[in-house]
Amino acid sequence: MTLDSLLALPRNAKKFFFVVHDTVIIFFSFWFSLSLKPAYSQEWLNIGNWLIFFITTLLTIALFVRLGLYRAVTRFIGAKVMSTAAIGTLFSTLIMGIGLLIADQEAHFLVMLIYFLLMLVLIGGSRFVLRTLLNNSGYNKQDMSPVIIYGAGQSGRQLMEAIRQVNEYRAVAFVDDDPAAQKTIINDLAVYSPNQLNELIERHQVEKILLAIPSATTEERKRIIQSLEAYPCEVLTMPGVKELVDGKISTTSLRKISVFDLLGRDPVAPKEELMHADIKGKVVMVTGAGGSIGSELCRQIIKNTPAKLILFELSEFSLYSIDKELREYQEANGINIPVLPLLGSVQHRNRLYNVMKNFKVETIYHAAAYKHVPMVEYNTIEGVRNNIYGTLACAMAAVDAEVSTFVLISTDKAVRPTNTMGATKRMAELVLQALAAENNHKTRFCMVRFGNVLRSSGSVVPVFEKQIAQGGPVTLTHQDITRYFMTIPEAAQLVIQAGAMGKGGDVFVLDMGESVKIIDLARQMIRLSGLEVKDENNPNGQIEIKITGLRPGEKLYEELLIGDAVEKTTHPRIMTANEVMLSWPELSDILNRMDEACRKGDQLTVRQLMLDAPTGFAPKDEICDLVWVAGQQNQQA
Repeated sequence: MTLDSLLALPRNAKKFFFVVHDTVIIFFSFWFSLSLKPAYSQEWLNIGNWLIFFITTLLTIALFVRLGLYRAVTRFIGAKVMSTAAIGTLFSTLIMGIGLLIADQEAHFLVMLIYFLLMLVLIGGSRFVLRTLLNNSGYNKQDMSPVIIYGAGQSGRQLMEAIRQVNEYRAVAFVDDDPAAQKTIINDLAVYSPNQLNELIERHQVEKILLAIPSATTEERKRIIQSLEAYPCEVLTMPGVKELVDGKISTTSLRKISVFDLLGRDPVAPKEELMHADIKGKVVMVTGAGGSIGSELCRQIIKNTPAKLILFELSEFSLYSIDKELREYQEANGINIPVLPLLGSVQHRNRLYNVMKNFKVETIYHAAAYKHVPMVEYNTIEGVRNNIYGTLACAMAAVDAEVSTFVLISTDKAVRPTNTMGATKRMAELVLQALAAENNHKTRFCMVRFGNVLRSSGSVVPVFEKQIAQGGPVTLTHQDITRYFMTIPEAAQLVIQAGAMGKGGDVFVLDMGESVKIIDLARQMIRLSGLEVKDENNPNGQIEIKITGLRPGEKLYEELLIGDAVEKTTHPRIMTANEVMLSWPELSDILNRMDEACRKGDQLTVRQLMLDAPTGFAPKDEICDLVWVAGQQNQQA
C-alpha cells in the first residue's frame, strides 16, 4: 500500500490501522521487556502470560480511545499526542505489573521501565515519523518559495509550524532584533541578526520576508518595515496582536504591507468620560451615516450605548449597508439599541426638523457632505447647496428642535482653500460660528477639522494598491504633493471626544502627525511589494510612477490652521483654533445673495461671494463647473 492510497482511506479505516499498529507495538514491547528475565523461555508458552498480554492490550487500547489518541490528525500532531501517549503508556505499564503480580510472576522494576520506554518511543515516535512523511509527501522544495521569518517569538514559531503544513513557503531562517535570541536554534532553524539579512537573501534566494511581530508598537513596525525596503523581497506581515484570536496563526493570516503599517501611529486611548458625554443614554443622529466617516461614527456610537441611533442618509444602498452592519453587530454582541434608518437630504429643513423633533434628538454629528475636490469643481452649485446650505438647514432644524449638541465634521481643505469644496466647508464653519454667537437658542455648536483618513472612499492608497497589482503605472498628480493621514477609527473617536469638550463655536483641530510626501509613499508601496521603481536611474524596474498633473482645485499641501492662534486642550491630540468669523446678520446677507445666485446658476457671483467672505479662498483655476462651461461654449458658438 502506497502512502497516497493510505491517505485516501476512510477515517474509520485509518483508526483501525492505528489500533492494529499499536497492538503490534504493545506485543513487541511486552515480549522484549519480559525476555530480559532469566529463564523466560520456559515461561513463554505459559497461558498466564498470554492472558496478561491480552488484558494489557485491551485496556491500553481502550484507554487510548478514551484519551482521544485516535482522534488526532497525524499530519498536525504535536506535543499533546506525546503527553497522551505517555499517560496511556504509564497506565499500560501499571496494568502489566499488576497482571504479573497476580500471576505470581516477578515484576522487576527494570522490566517495567523498559516496557514503558519502549512503548512510549514506538507509539509516539512512529507517529512523528509518519507526520514527517506526510508533510513531505508530494512537496517539491523547488516549487516552494524560500522565506525568512522576521521575529523569533511565539508568533514566529507558530507561523513556522503553519508554514510546514502547506506547500507554498519554505522557511530558511529566523531574524530577530533581540541579541539574546540570535545564534540560537528554534525548531531546526537558526536565528540571525537583521544585519545578516542581505547575506541570507543571497544564499537562499529568498523572495519573501514574513513579519511575525504582532506585539510591536506601530513605531517599531514602521522602523522595521522601512529597514526592509532596501531588500529585493516582498514583505508580508501578521496582523497586530489585537487582531489575532487565541494565538491561532496560519499562512492565511499573512497580508501585504499596507499603508497602515507605513503611516499608522500608536493611538491614544480614548477618554471614556468624553466618549460617553454626548452619547450614553441619549438619542444620537448621524447625517451622512453611510459615508466613510459617518459609518465609523455609527460604529463608535453604538459601542457607547445611546438610547437611540438615527441614521440619516441620502444614498439608499449606503443606508442599507450600515444599518445591516449595525444590526449584525448588535446580534453578535447581545445588544439591543434601537437603530432607525432614515432616508433624506440635508438640504430639506422640514424633513430634518420632523426627524429631530419626533425622535427628541439630543446630539447630532453632521458628516453629510460632498468631499471629492474635482467632483465639486465640476458641480459647483450642487457642492454649495449640499455643503453650505445643507449644513445651514441641519443647524437651523437643530435650533428649532432644541438639539443640545451639534458637531460638524470639517476638513483641512477648509484652510486657505484653493478649491470650491474647501471653500464650502469653510463657509459651513462660518455658519456654525455665527449661530453659536447668537444667544437665542439652546444648541451648542462646534466643528472638528482634520485631514485625509486612510481607506476612505476615493483615497489614493487603494488606487496605488490596484495599480501595483496590475503592473503599473502608479499615477500621481504632482511629485511634490503632500498629505496628512489618520485612520478612520482614530478620527471618529477624536471627533466624538472633541465634540464633548465644545463650549460653543469651537473650531477643533486634530493632531494629524507629520505630513507625508505622496511620491515617497508610492515608492515604499512598490518596493515592499517585492518590486522596483522603473525610472531613469533604474530602467529595469517593474513599476513606473507617472506624473499626471494637478487636478482642478487640488493643492500641493494641506494646512490645519488659518492663523497661528491655537490652544491645547486636555486631550493630547485635540487643539482649538481661534479663527476669524462673521456675525449672523453679516453672514445672512452673504448667504441670501449666494442662494439667489445659485438659483440663477450665476457661477461668477457664487465665486465672488465666497471670495468676499473670510474663507481665505484663493482659487488657482477658472470656473470648472461642467454646466457653466458648456453654457459659455454655446454662447461663443
